Amino acid sequence: MSAQKLKLLSFSGNTKILHLSWMAFFISFVVWFNHAPLLISIQESLGLTSQQVKTILILNVALTIPARIVVGMLVDKYGPKIMFPLLLGISSFICFFFALADTFEQLAAARFMLGFVGAGFVIGIRMISEWYPAKQVGLAEGIYGGWGNFGSAAAAMTLPTVALMFGGEDGWRYAVALTGAIALVYAFIYYNGVSDTPKGSTYFKPKKSGGMEVTSKGDFYFYLFMNIPLYAALALLTWKLSPSGVSLLSAGIAQTIYVGLGVLYFYQAYHIYQVNKSIFTTPVPEIHRYKFKQVAILDLAYLATFGSELAVVSMLPLFFHETFQISAVQAGLLASGFAFMNLVSRPIGGLFSDRWGRKRTLTICISGLVVGYLIMSMITPEWAIVFAVLATMFCSFFVQAGEGAVFAVVPLVQRRLTGQVAGMAGAYGNVGAVTFLTVLSLVSAQTFFLVIAATAVVTLIAVQFMDEPKGQMAEILPDGTVQMIDVH
Repeated sequence: MSAQKLKLLSFSGNTKILHLSWMAFFISFVVWFNHAPLLISIQESLGLTSQQVKTILILNVALTIPARIVVGMLVDKYGPKIMFPLLLGISSFICFFFALADTFEQLAAARFMLGFVGAGFVIGIRMISEWYPAKQVGLAEGIYGGWGNFGSAAAAMTLPTVALMFGGEDGWRYAVALTGAIALVYAFIYYNGVSDTPKGSTYFKPKKSGGMEVTSKGDFYFYLFMNIPLYAALALLTWKLSPSGVSLLSAGIAQTIYVGLGVLYFYQAYHIYQVNKSIFTTPVPEIHRYKFKQVAILDLAYLATFGSELAVVSMLPLFFHETFQISAVQAGLLASGFAFMNLVSRPIGGLFSDRWGRKRTLTICISGLVVGYLIMSMITPEWAIVFAVLATMFCSFFVQAGEGAVFAVVPLVQRRLTGQVAGMAGAYGNVGAVTFLTVLSLVSAQTFFLVIAATAVVTLIAVQFMDEPKGQMAEILPDGTVQMIDVH
């Protein structure tokens, strides 16, 4: 497989779907991070404290954890053609609400709800998997993820200028509202430009909704166990917002949320049982089985890769500013190198996965990530800035190539569950971000980098237990006949 076969300069067939989808993801990321480069203006305009600003940053990633799980289920059921426009359309109105906010409470509520737009990533993963064969899916998903992910960097580079063009203390409001308007317009463009599958192909859906289908009793209990960290991360966020953290929530409300999360976990477990109760009485035929350990390993790998990226991108400008005593603008520019690598490294991770094997590529990427974070933990004020930036870019290459390698495997686990597998892995990425940022609030930056490296070592061991996708997977057509789909 060569990159030329993708015909990236074309705008027809599956290339058209790829371009329309990465642009939808790009816009969703612009909306998700439209506040970040404007925080100083927002803070001055509404007289926010530094703790309130930190709270808004935390709230921005909170809802994304459950949203990616729910959107993963919905996209498997209703298809990307409906789900992406719906997500962009709803997000645009929340964006307008944020732009019109006059109080911290209104800002916080809007930012919390906008975490929903971070689930857009999951939708395109399913769409690309429908349009590209196994031999190309890694590179195609890498381009989708890498170019779309660049939306956060694009927001950082353009929105401050847009705010200045409108001028005045309300400039930030116009810049934020503009991103909402773009999302609303693009929702219609996407709906009218795509279809869920190539002509003549079947869009396979789960037999039941409410939880991921598993194919053995052991996998059922494994699935329940792997859901616990998702709720633990939300409990950790609640703790950070409680009187023990930034005091946005009262002790009573925090306790209520803790109880609610416990109830929600058991409610979800009941639904998972309803979806899968037949496996306790009737064994699943071998042809229809898949191993849930594949999903669990991908979850861990995305926690170490995307989870660390989100955390590092959040702290790197301040780290450079404090370590090298340079201006905030210079620090921001130097730190942007981490996000810039997305344009090439994520597609390269997918391409190598297609060519050299999924397991081998993931092993190499996670190994490089361990070395990268070990080097970053050694950065001191005595270092030349150029070496610190090179170390950052070396590390980010392996981080983002690893993300590409993870999502080169996701569509090859079980076609009809691709949205849910992508949703769970994506949610684990956010779990990683929440966990690592919490660690950062308790320890030095050097220790923070070492904790990520140690997490990656555990992940590297787990990856060795992953099975290389090979052969074919079976899906059942609406008329009851079985269709075999190549996975290598």
